[in-house]
Amino acid sequence: MTHDEILQGLFDNTLIGNKPEVADLVNKGLEEGMDPSSMLFDALIPSLEEVGARFERGDYFVPEMLIAARAILRPLLVAEGVQQIGTFVMGTVKGDVHDIGKNLVNIMLEGAGFTVIDLGVNVPPEKFIEQIEEHKPEIVGFSAFLTTTMPMFKANINAIEKAGLRDKVIIMVGGAPVTQEYADAVGADGYAADASTAVRLAKDLIEKKRALVPA
Repeated sequence: MTHDEILQGLFDNTLIGNKPEVADLVNKGLEEGMDPSSMLFDALIPSLEEVGARFERGDYFVPEMLIAARAILRPLLVAEGVQQIGTFVMGTVKGDVHDIGKNLVNIMLEGAGFTVIDLGVNVPPEKFIEQIEEHKPEIVGFSAFLTTTMPMFKANINAIEKAGLRDKVIIMVGGAPVTQEYADAVGADGYAADASTAVRLAKDLIEKKRALVPA
């Protein structure tokens, strides 16, 4: 198989949830000297994004591939020797139990070198504060899938400010109904419309914040 054929096979088999074939193709690619990051970012992650998009449209109902994704991606991350960037605390806000988008972002953050603390769904402000104090993350992410739960972004930010932690963390928000305008209105530091953008933005925000800290 050519490298392009391996990449296409990885994309196609990830899309249909054929974990054994994906694992075989990953091993074949490594044996043939392919760059792990190419398999990760040119095939596996784009396919996972498509899985997430189809699930949100209702085309996919059981996202088994997301459950299996970590097991497939971890050997690649080890092979690539991904550098740890920082800690990211993530959760779906109080009143919202949607997690497919959040889980996809988490997988991609881990792939990029973040340590992800996933708080799950229906997370109240006090839980975010508790975890910020415990893990001291660089970034906190709020996810909302419903317009009715988006106001929790502001409630969370207000609680973090009241706890005296606002200057210590970067706050990112996202979810299907969220917009850049809404993120700006609630006082978030960043917004991303998809998982790939979220990872790039997280890296960029951390670099900018660290650049402002005196050596």
